[in-house]
Amino acid sequence: METTQIQETFSMPRIGDKAPEFKAVTTQGEINFPSDYKGNWAILFSHPADFTPVCTSEFMTFAHLEEKFEKANCKLVGLSVDGLYSHIAWLRTIKDKIKFKGMENIEVKFPLIEDITMNVAKKYGMIQPGEHKTQAVRAVFFIDPEGTVRAIIYYPLSLGRNFDEIYRALIAMQTSDKFGVATPADWEPGKDVIISPAGSCGVAEERMQGTDDLECEDWFFCTKKLDKDLILDEILKK
Repeated sequence: METTQIQETFSMPRIGDKAPEFKAVTTQGEINFPSDYKGNWAILFSHPADFTPVCTSEFMTFAHLEEKFEKANCKLVGLSVDGLYSHIAWLRTIKDKIKFKGMENIEVKFPLIEDITMNVAKKYGMIQPGEHKTQAVRAVFFIDPEGTVRAIIYYPLSLGRNFDEIYRALIAMQTSDKFGVATPADWEPGKDVIISPAGSCGVAEERMQGTDDLECEDWFFCTKKLDKDLILDEILKK
């Protein structure tokens, strides 16, 4: 007799989609996401479980950098499938007992979502059955001020995130929005930015003849300088 196994599938929003809405209990009270964050960028990130070492190192790092993200008009929101009291106990333990890379007495002030039903994790495709059926992978969703998903980064359970890259991506996307440019590989504020390819033969010809502000390797590959201070003045809250 044959048995049929039904495998549950988990969808996830795509870049350019509106961020799925939800209401949730957190360590900082109830939130409505993403409506409570309209006008700000938000980073929604998941972790597998409370009281685990990699997650602890990540939460300490995010909490240590929270003010830096705030200055870039970005709010942090964490999630795991643990309950609220587990969250509270874990965050208290982090503050009272854990030292990591020179950080200690770290208080996590951003909200950490209780998601024991896994409803939010499933909405965002944070449950990857091939990795684990009941723990969320290390997902990072960048949500812009209009509630649109702008970037997604996924890590396996064993791999801690690179927070320099998360911050770099946030600044790069805001730079693209404000200045109408693209950012090349390994871009950081102060490095040259990329101009959109020429949209006509005439523009392509003009670019190859040379312009004062562009450096063109070919008609489709042109860069220009964008002052670091100008970028940071536009993006960072003073």
